[in-house]
Amino acid sequence: MSLLFSDDHTWLQLGEAGDTATMGITVHAQDTLGDIVFVDLPAIGKAFAAKEVAGVVESVKAAADVHMPAGGEITEVNEALRADPSLANSDPLGQGWFFKVKLTQRSDLDGLMDEAAYQKTL
Repeated sequence: MSLLFSDDHTWLQLGEAGDTATMGITVHAQDTLGDIVFVDLPAIGKAFAAKEVAGVVESVKAAADVHMPAGGEITEVNEALRADPSLANSDPLGQGWFFKVKLTQRSDLDGLMDEAAYQKTL
């Protein structure tokens, strides 16, 4: 499945059924932040609207909010990332995912970009 990107430098990958998604930060975001040392992940069951802050990433250089690329309810968080925040640097589009959500507003996906459009914004 292809990735979708937000202008807040988060990514979203739809699940096979299209009603769930995995989310994380982009390669650009982790490059900008530098070595990530802490991630604050949301609670399972908490719901967020698109663009709402759902977590925080702290690096040796700065802290940054993690914004929801699409509205939904958190169904799973990446405990491996919580234990080893450097996964967000070494594999931001894979093992460094942040959380999974059950989408509540599929129309939010309309505001996201494919990879080619996202690369143009950089």
